[in-house]
Parts: sequence; C-alpha cells; structure tokens
Amino acid sequence: MNKLKLPKKLNNSHITFFAIAVVLFWIKTYTAYQLEFKLGIDNSLQKFLLLINPLSSALFFFGIALLFKKRTKLVMIIINFFLSFLLYANIAYYRFFNDFITVPVLMQTKTNAGQLGDSALSLMSPFDILYFTDFLILIALALTVFKKVTVTNRKSFKIVLLFAITTFLFNLGLAEKDRPQLLSRSFDRNYLVKYLGAYNFTIYDAIQNIKSSSQRALADSSDITDVENYRKANYAAPNSEYFGKAKGMNVIYVSMESFQTFMIDYKLPDGQEATPFLNSLAHDNNTFYFENFYHQTGQGKTSDAEFLMENSLYPMGQGAVFVNKALNTFQAAPAILKGHGYNSAVFHGNIKTFWNRNVMYKALGYDQFFDSEYYSMSDENTKNYGMKDKPFFKESMPMLEGLKQPFYTKFISLSNHFPFAMDPGDTDFPAGDFGDTVVNQYFQSANYMDQAFEQFFNDLKADGLYDNTVIVMYGDHYGISENHNEAMAKVLGVDEITPEINTKLQRVPLFIHVPGVKGGVQKQVGGEVDVRPTVLHLLGIDTKDYMEFGSDLLSKDHRNWTLFRNGDFVSSDVIQIKDKCYSSETGELLENAESCKDISEKVNTELQMSDEIVYKDLLRFYKPEGYTPINPDNYNYLGPKGSKGVKSSGNN
Repeated sequence: MNKLKLPKKLNNSHITFFAIAVVLFWIKTYTAYQLEFKLGIDNSLQKFLLLINPLSSALFFFGIALLFKKRTKLVMIIINFFLSFLLYANIAYYRFFNDFITVPVLMQTKTNAGQLGDSALSLMSPFDILYFTDFLILIALALTVFKKVTVTNRKSFKIVLLFAITTFLFNLGLAEKDRPQLLSRSFDRNYLVKYLGAYNFTIYDAIQNIKSSSQRALADSSDITDVENYRKANYAAPNSEYFGKAKGMNVIYVSMESFQTFMIDYKLPDGQEATPFLNSLAHDNNTFYFENFYHQTGQGKTSDAEFLMENSLYPMGQGAVFVNKALNTFQAAPAILKGHGYNSAVFHGNIKTFWNRNVMYKALGYDQFFDSEYYSMSDENTKNYGMKDKPFFKESMPMLEGLKQPFYTKFISLSNHFPFAMDPGDTDFPAGDFGDTVVNQYFQSANYMDQAFEQFFNDLKADGLYDNTVIVMYGDHYGISENHNEAMAKVLGVDEITPEINTKLQRVPLFIHVPGVKGGVQKQVGGEVDVRPTVLHLLGIDTKDYMEFGSDLLSKDHRNWTLFRNGDFVSSDVIQIKDKCYSSETGELLENAESCKDISEKVNTELQMSDEIVYKDLLRFYKPEGYTPINPDNYNYLGPKGSKGVKSSGNN
C-alpha cells in the first residue's frame, strides 16, 4: 500500500500543518460548545459568533509555534494538548456546576486536591477521549506526512498574528453590538464564553485577576464612603415584635449540604416522604420556615454560603473568598458576638485545610475549629468529603456540651453530596425511579441526612440545650444541576424545566427555631445574604452600623427581591434570567422588560458595592462603633493533641 502523500508544495508547507491543526481544533471546540454547554443561543448573530469565536484563539496559540522553526510541529502538538486539556476540564466542570473554570478555581483545586476524586470521576465518560482525537491525529501526521516540515522564517507568524487579532476584533465588535458593554458589566461567565469563546474567556479572566490583585494596593479609606451611604439608604430596621426575643441565647447553625426546597413535603409515587423530620419542621408553628429562600453562591459553593451567612456580603464572581481573600479584614458574626460575651466554634468532619477553612475561620473570629482530628474517621464512619452525618452529630455532642455559654456554633453536614450514592446499611429508603442515577440517589441521601438531623435535635433536647438555643438550618446550594433537568421534570410532574422553574429550583430551605417565639411558614422572598441581620436582630444586636447587604427577613421594611451572583434576580412579581423578564406567578415571558429594569439596576449596584468591599479589602478602613477588630494571629487550631482555640483574648 502506498504511503499517504500530499502535493509537493503542500507536503513541505508548515502552513498546511498549521492549518490542519487550527481547523481540527476549531471543529472540536465548536462541537463541544454544541454538545456540552448550555449557552442560551437566542438569535442568528449569536449562532454565528459561537461558530467563529474559537478561531482567533486557535490562530493565536498555534501561531506561537511558528516562532520555533525546527520545533514547530512539536510545540504545536504541545499547545494542542494543553488547549484540549483546558477544554475538557471545562467540560467536566460544567457537567456539574454549569459554570466555567477560572483562575481562582484552579487555586481552589490546589487547596482542595485529593477531596474531589469521586465527584470528578462520576462526571467523566469513556467517550471523552474523542476530545483528544485531533491531538492524536497531529502526532500521526507529524511522524509521517509532515515529517520533514520546518519553518525557515518568522514572516508567517506575523501574518497569522495579524489575522488572529483582526478576527478577535471582528468577533468583539459583533458581540458588543448584541450585548453592549460585554466586558464591563457582565457578571455571567456564560455570556463571555458564548460571545468570545472559552479560550478568550480564560485570557480575560487572568487579566481580571491581575487587576483584582492590584485593586487592594490602590484602595484607600475614601473608597468606603459610597458603600456606607448606600448601606444607610437601604437599611431595613428590625421588627419590634421580634427584636431581642432571643437575647443571650445560644446559636447553632446547621448547613444542609446540597438540599433544595422541592424536597420539602415531596412524596414518591408510593407515598413515602424522604425527609419526614424536615417536613415536620416546616409545619412547626414554633419554627420560622422560609419557603421562598434562595441560595446565592458562586464558584465557592458551600464556602460561599458560609461567607454569605456570616458576613452578609456577596461571594466573588470568580473563585471563592475563602481561598482568594482569606487574608482580608472581615466583621463577621462570630467577631461581632464576641463583644457580647459569646464563644464561637465550628464542627466539621473533614480536614481543616479543605476550602482553606483553617485560615479563613481565624479571619472570621472563630475561637475553636473541631475538624476531622477530633472525630473517629474510620472507613465505616466516612464517605465522600469526610464524616457521615450520623456519627458526626453524635460525636459532636460532648464537644458542644463542653463549650462555654452563650455560644455561637456552626455544623457542616457532608453526606448529602453529589453524586449521592449511599453505602449499604446507611438507609433503607428506596431510590427514586426517574431514569437518572444521580436524581434517584438524591432521595436516599436526603433521607439519611434527615434522620441525622432528627437524631441531633433529640440529643439537644436530652442535653437541655434545645430550650435556650436558636437553631438556624439552611440549604447551602443546589444539589441537582441543570444537566439532570429531564429527570427533574419527571420529579416535578411537568413537561419540561422552563427558565422560571429552573430558577425556582434554586430555592433552599431556611429554618429558624427561636424558643418561645411563634414562627410559621414565611412567604417573603429572601436569600442567604439576609440571614445575618435577621439572626443578630433576634439576638438584640442592631446591624445598622455594619457594612452588610442583607435585609432582615422579619423586618417590615424587608425588600421583595433577592439576587444571584450572575446578576439574575427573583422578586415577588418578576424574575430576570439572562436579561429576560418573566412573571413570577405564571412564568410567562414579559414583552416589556421595563418591569425588571428598576430591580436590575439595584442588583448591579449591590453586586458592585459588595465587590468593592471584597476585592479592595475596604473593611480595614472601617470600624463600627463598639466593635473590637479581630486579629487572626491570636487564633490557632492545632487539634486535640496540641493547644487549640484562642491564644489570647482573640481581640487586639
């Protein structure tokens, strides 16, 4: 059989090899866009932009190889591998998070390495090797047809670079026509990838992170003035009916991993309830249950929820505050309560470095951190990200009882985590039957968590803590992503998951039990940012002098909307999703987007204000009256065999 040969001019042309590399990579990237990402393509221009946006990146990066003359093919193959790896990493990440990898996320991976194995593997498929097919083809061509190809001059690089820049500017011009101020006002990474491409987004993200790093150095005390004025203008005064009703009581926060509101009162076809205990809390007149409460997390997920709950600030647009801004100055709930005689502690059945908690908790002012070193981390007791919920809560009780009262504590549950598979014997509750393994297992996992919570409540009652403790239970973020919408439509009994239904699936439960205070089902719209002022007002601490963006959920002045990190929002009347306005009641698309305009402007302002505080570390310039700043150096979490807790008073 004759060897494959090209015409002589082409056979000796490095440009031909370059063109093949570009075209193959272009086709692969566009195919991935169509198969893997849900970018919300709405018109012909967006379809065209999606087609051309991989081209400028491919031309630029592969063009770099033309500078290396004799090693052009090798460098081009290496570049192909790294770009292919980045594309595939985004694909795997998107399959669960419906989001794209950013530079801060890569930093989180370094911090959380070793904890993500099971979840990552469950997102992969044997067919994914096809995303590296062009890489293998280039190797084969370099060793055969183009074996003798070299670059004799660098003129071709200059031409390719010019073509790459021209293509990008053409792409950007069309994108700006369809979405003005794309690079300056978009909080949603889906927009950037849809209009500019995954690789151009990575470059943009890197530039933004460099810019972010310089913001702190350039900030000064005058930058806090606008934020302070905005805060005072939007302050929701506490409700006199509830203010101080929990004064002096203990506080326990419980993070309900990946738990969504649709599970409350949900019955499987056979009539069984997966979460009977939480259902009973939702109907307990002595517990506030907020049924229109939304998570507001970004890429930091559980850590973002913690940040929102304790600081009443929004998480970062890229990455996680716990990893990227842990050295900032904060005025978190544990630090505020320290001035009112409270001792604070976190209970978490995982290693202390996961999500950089051992650093961040010091900045938040936590006196003690009971991590995996304090628990019996046997194979029987552990799964996924750490300790199973039942042994976790059981083993936590003696440590909780030993705390000086009043205390402010947080328990982070772990069992109800993607992919939700249970070990034999953990629960006898049946899996769902909705044609999706992840969704089916979610019901079993939630049932196990529900049993653990009931056990915990019973232990609190038996130990006498229940009657003097405010208990706040909250879903930290969604558990089932949009990739499982086909099965979720069956769960909800609808034909399809519309944008409005998908938004309402972002509701997570919030329970606040206050001994002696009548609660009941609460209809008001709220989010995680609203919890801190709500709880502190119940404790009799007015938050008017603190830089926060939450609105007391029990205040008569509570606003009727809540936002998401990407700039979308929900109100009692309208919902905005990707710049489209829908009716909250009917889900219908409203032709008059003016219905959403007023709230949209407030949302953008609020996100920008919060980002100013976080990125510029502005709280170092602000001290509320009566507040004693935290010095993180006064804390250590050395474990049960070493000294633990506060080295001195915990304050300067």
